[in-house]
Amino acid sequence: MPRLTLEQEIERMKLMWQFEHEYSDYEYICGIDEVGRGPFAGPVIACAVILPKDLDILYVNDSKKVSEKKRELLYEQITKEAIAYGVGIINQNEIDEINILNATKKGLTIAIKELQVKPDRILVDALKNIDTCNIPYTSIIKGDAKSITIAAASVVAKVTRDRLMVEYDKIYPEYNFKSNKGYGSAVHIAALKKYGKTPIHRNSF
Repeated sequence: MPRLTLEQEIERMKLMWQFEHEYSDYEYICGIDEVGRGPFAGPVIACAVILPKDLDILYVNDSKKVSEKKRELLYEQITKEAIAYGVGIINQNEIDEINILNATKKGLTIAIKELQVKPDRILVDALKNIDTCNIPYTSIIKGDAKSITIAAASVVAKVTRDRLMVEYDKIYPEYNFKSNKGYGSAVHIAALKKYGKTPIHRNSF
């Protein structure tokens, strides 16, 4: 994908505010998203973010489309300037108990409850039938690439999870979690065959 010029990025960011502008009658619009549904190891992490309506920020996008270096910078700006943000962490044991879809939904509910400001409207990436604590929500297909608040939640969730997996790498260096973040890379799969599972590995996928 070609790199955008500054002018193109500014125009892209204007489009990223389209849903927030659509619900401009609401005072606090919250975006929610999660990361970690696909890895072999580690938790699923959800995030809820409420941004100021006048926030001047560039390069926010679906976290998978943002470089690690830029994600770290965006994480610092988002968490510093957000009106509120909350994080929900569901570990591998609970994922095995209730399945990854239910774990994802539970993580999102926890993230919403962690907010210090109650939102009036929630925007979520694709998921439906979520417990949003009686707050009305809109499900947006590919919302993390279309909504600034969902994308911001995606970035915060991704950086939070990546940092946690780097810490796990110090405990289980054979699996190279600092690089693969628990996903099924060749090194990770080879380590599983040689050493077996760690306590942070999931038994279900």
